Amino acid sequence: MVNQQASTERIWEWLSGIPDPEMPFLSIVDLGIVRDVHWEEEQLRIVVTPTYSGCPAKSHIDASIRNTLLDRGIEHLALETRLSPAWSTDWLGDVAKAKLLAAGIAPPMASEVPMRKLEYRAWSIATPSCPLCGSASTTVRGEFGSTLCKSLYVCGDCANPFEHFKCF
Repeated sequence: MVNQQASTERIWEWLSGIPDPEMPFLSIVDLGIVRDVHWEEEQLRIVVTPTYSGCPAKSHIDASIRNTLLDRGIEHLALETRLSPAWSTDWLGDVAKAKLLAAGIAPPMASEVPMRKLEYRAWSIATPSCPLCGSASTTVRGEFGSTLCKSLYVCGDCANPFEHFKCF
């Protein structure tokens, strides 16, 4: 059992050990969905912003947070889901982007137009480099990959199919 008033730094460490259910090589902290951790008297409050409001993994993530903290003696926990501001790939740090690349997924590119833009415009978006060989000769093959946040590409040089984490 851990003291109910464990430091927030320690709690962030514990949360860093919780894998994302869809991309287990990333933690929920790597993804930037844990927005705040603080004590309010005897209750620990954690603010989570899912990658999108209809995220099917949200209940699993909440249960993982609760179980992880309960296992460490935190019994009084309030989980808050905050949808505004909406999650953005800007919340992915360099470590998360490196982990995506190491897993063969091209990380989001800063030059992309955010997908949440509502009006239609014809624009040219640079294609991501191949995470295997680094070639810029890549072509989109599908707007959606294994999850809604990824699209499917193929490399023109090494013929490697890969996913690209879209910019949101």
